[in-house]
Amino acid sequence: MNNSVGNTARLIGAGLRALLVLTVICGVIYPLAVTGIAQAVFNDKANGSEFKDRSGQVVGSALIGQSYNLPKRNPDDAEEASKPDLKWFQPRPSNGLGANGVNTQYSLILSGATNRSADNGAVNGLCTAGAEEGTLCAQVVAAKDAVITDNSTASYTVKPEDVPADAVTSSGSGLDPDISPEYARLQIHRIAEQNKVDVKQVEKLVADHTTGRTLGFMGEPRVNVLELNTALKALAKS
Repeated sequence: MNNSVGNTARLIGAGLRALLVLTVICGVIYPLAVTGIAQAVFNDKANGSEFKDRSGQVVGSALIGQSYNLPKRNPDDAEEASKPDLKWFQPRPSNGLGANGVNTQYSLILSGATNRSADNGAVNGLCTAGAEEGTLCAQVVAAKDAVITDNSTASYTVKPEDVPADAVTSSGSGLDPDISPEYARLQIHRIAEQNKVDVKQVEKLVADHTTGRTLGFMGEPRVNVLELNTALKALAKS
């Protein structure tokens, strides 16, 4: 009986010592080592790829998209649709983006795709103005009409064939921070008019913030909307 109690006590003691050692190694030493290496070698990425404006204020993450909308007339009305603030470059459509006017009022809502097929609401394989309300086709048609209306100015008319796919569809996550150079260029005349700056200046802004394919062959050219709008804010103030 005594031997049994003694063996049990030794097993419990060994288990507690193993628990203590593993807790120190896995719960303290390893996290501190990994955090230290990350901070030393990948400081920007380890801290969430924070993006700062010229004043040094963090305005968001370069990895997460944001929306640029006008304030709601009634902030408590969940049914009221947000309207885009046309003085800013607009991102891809999404219900998951936190709001930001290049300020600190940023809040992430949700993430996710529509989970609708490409022909959802299509008639004879085509998305038309007669698509059933609530379908993907209806959303795409409405978004395309809005892009044409919002970005056409007195001196520049957007043609339907000029509207790229990313202007009317969301990404898989709904949080894509980038738009295509084509969509950025489509917005140039509206941005120049709204901010009372020269079109050539806005064209240069877009060109300066266009990133090519990774390693020259992976992915597509892209423009980070947060970085572009932060630069636009500085340009409009100059």
